[in-house]
Amino acid sequence: MRHNNNWFKTTILLLLSTILVAPIFGGNPQRAGQAGASELLINPWARSSGWGGANVASVRGLEGIYSNVAGIAFTQKTELVFSQTSWLQYGGKMFSTNDAVSSISSFGFSQKVGESGVLGFSVMSMDFGDINITTVNEDEGTLGTYAPKFLNMSIAYAKIFSNSIYGGATVKVISEQISNVSASGIALDAGIQYVTGSKDNMKFGISLKNVGPRMSFTGDGLSFRGIVGDDDDYKMTVEQRSSELELPALLNIGMSYDVNILRHRITGAGTFTSNSFQKDQYRFGGEYSYREMFMVRMGYTHEKQIGDDNLSTTALRGPSAGFTVELPMGDNGTTFGFDYSYRHTDPFQGSHSIGARINL
Repeated sequence: MRHNNNWFKTTILLLLSTILVAPIFGGNPQRAGQAGASELLINPWARSSGWGGANVASVRGLEGIYSNVAGIAFTQKTELVFSQTSWLQYGGKMFSTNDAVSSISSFGFSQKVGESGVLGFSVMSMDFGDINITTVNEDEGTLGTYAPKFLNMSIAYAKIFSNSIYGGATVKVISEQISNVSASGIALDAGIQYVTGSKDNMKFGISLKNVGPRMSFTGDGLSFRGIVGDDDDYKMTVEQRSSELELPALLNIGMSYDVNILRHRITGAGTFTSNSFQKDQYRFGGEYSYREMFMVRMGYTHEKQIGDDNLSTTALRGPSAGFTVELPMGDNGTTFGFDYSYRHTDPFQGSHSIGARINL
């Protein structure tokens, strides 16, 4: 009992600390577009993205490595997840770099370690296709092409501290390559979930994401040949310095509630997101499940002046939806699942994600 009381006190202290820290990360629409590594704001997973980010308190399994790392502590043994996303689509063909801003490929796994620990690992790769090289004098794109590559790797650890408290942390390695310049960085995430209620049907969650040092670009692309003085005989190579870019840190505070009726489950969830480089957002979502084999979900991301395109600070707003089919494979508890999600991304034609998962 004393052990549980200590963890309860710790949880209260964390909640109070979060409330005090939240104003530091208050929404700042004037800084929209100034952050580096904005791909950290993209949820690459097909199941949790259908919630629209509302399930910070209820996310379970490997996909918590994005939403709330505490969620991976619920991994029973081993979980493998694959996902493909057609990001910001503007053409008719899905999962093609010719019809979307980027095609995102993701893979991850989580593994239970000991009685209460879980290790997680994930990789997200963004492919933008081939882009024509243009200059002021050659604007027809006849100089060849370049292919930007973004890659994020995450290593996470989560732990069950008690029957009610779950927590974890993530280290993310960021790599960006654009033609002959590149940047790299490190970001940290931390999260906690608290489960309560007579049937463990009420959940609270807090996640702090994308905290880390500034990034800057380096490479030959920032150098050029210059002439010093009036004499053309004296030439030198001038190297420019890239501005340092802050990471898009944010704070999520959410809750969820389950209603279980026989083999049916209905979950409602809400999350407040305090952004450091755009407006604060309010996320709401719900999910219906039948025997945890078929699930359908919807979400909505709201921000102030959401209907005014001139004042919006992100395309990641509005409705989202998705479904899951998860079937048993044998009598040993192994399951195979298929996930799909759609996210509204005005003024684009939305973002589509498909995923497959195996629970061993």
